[in-house]
Amino acid sequence: MPASMQITRDRENAALLLACHDQSYAITLERFMARPAYEIERCHDAAGVLRRVGRKSFDVVVLDLTLDQDADVDLVSYILQQSPSTRVVLLFEPKRIERAIDGLRQGAYFYLPLHSQPTDVAMVAEKALRSQRNETVIGEFERSAFETLAGQSPAMRRVVELINKVAPTDSTVLLLGESGTGKEVVANTVHRLSRRKDRPFVAINCAALPEALLESEMFGHVKGAFTGAERDKQGLFEEADGGTILLDEIGDMSPITQAKLLRVLQSGEIRPVGASTTRHVDVRVLAATNVDLVQAVQENKFREDLYFRLNVIQIRIPPLRERMEALPQLSAHFLKLFNEKYHKSVRQLSPEAMSLLSHYDYPGNVRELESIIAHAVIMAEDDTIRAADLPEQVAHGNRSRLALPYDKHGGLSTLSEVEADHIRMVLQRLDGNQTKAARALGISRSTLWRKMSEYGIERETAESA
Repeated sequence: MPASMQITRDRENAALLLACHDQSYAITLERFMARPAYEIERCHDAAGVLRRVGRKSFDVVVLDLTLDQDADVDLVSYILQQSPSTRVVLLFEPKRIERAIDGLRQGAYFYLPLHSQPTDVAMVAEKALRSQRNETVIGEFERSAFETLAGQSPAMRRVVELINKVAPTDSTVLLLGESGTGKEVVANTVHRLSRRKDRPFVAINCAALPEALLESEMFGHVKGAFTGAERDKQGLFEEADGGTILLDEIGDMSPITQAKLLRVLQSGEIRPVGASTTRHVDVRVLAATNVDLVQAVQENKFREDLYFRLNVIQIRIPPLRERMEALPQLSAHFLKLFNEKYHKSVRQLSPEAMSLLSHYDYPGNVRELESIIAHAVIMAEDDTIRAADLPEQVAHGNRSRLALPYDKHGGLSTLSEVEADHIRMVLQRLDGNQTKAARALGISRSTLWRKMSEYGIERETAESA
């Protein structure tokens, strides 16, 4: 796994921060919590919390909420924004119990009265640390499994990078990609790596239901709201309360339902069909589509304000034909899956079968590959999938072969030559605008400049001019 995609720890010891206004109490806590494997820091004002949390990730922060009163920012939110995996243990004054409860809603781990017995605080902090370590191990396993499946193409590395960054937040995410590329798998991964992972993950296909039924499925209805509504029905937003909802094929949602969804995103409140009151829900929204939403907005088929609400973070999942280096891992994954499902013991694909698979264009993307491997596992007569075991469109040549690039001497081009030619083509198409070219290539402006210098493209352009 590339280092840039790993979740690494730069220390073996646990890092704890004791942020208490009362210095003598903080020293007492430190004495009771001291362990060889703990690195404990103390601070006694809001500025100290902001300074330390801003430069270092702590496993556990014991936070005296009286410090919150002198801060310009909400300390609980700030700590969790800087490090979503940190466990925050709150110490509160009895008259500020409501603030402690709000802190729990924001994601704090536990709260105790200020000046509780040091042994109690130490015990809660130790439980918080075990919880944090367990989640970190699970998170690393989830990421490792997804990254192995995703392959190592630059486009998929970018997908993994975005997942790692956005998963711990509550941001809405817009997933773009052709049908069958794995948008729901990415959405599920985002959920499983988030703080909401123990709450429901609910997916709904917005294109599969007529408008009236879609609204009822999403927001629920009350008895008598329409013919056949014989009892109250909870909608999927309520079902997903505290968790995540995926709105798949959102580009096919009607304008009326779009307006109602926009209100939910703005206020966090839903109104069941036929109801006179609203209900509050806490749901993270992920949306997926294979429709060009920018064009849909221009054609007045999709609300611009809803698009901006959904498009806080955009993740484009490339089609399988653009990441064929992932084919062996994906094939092995599906081989194992269907061996178990069909009680078979197929161990491998023959070189001929793999060659056919590697030259197929996959109009149905990963979903089609899954179907192909299922077919082949069923048809295989021993432990090896052969060319004859593949579906007809693959085995008999009904496929689109990618043209191989050749250099001027008739030999196959090297990877650098192909890359250089592609950069030249993109620059030419965009009239030499390097900012637009970098965006189109999915790289930074500095990376484009470095590659142009490496391949002599800037010099070629100048000589041509």
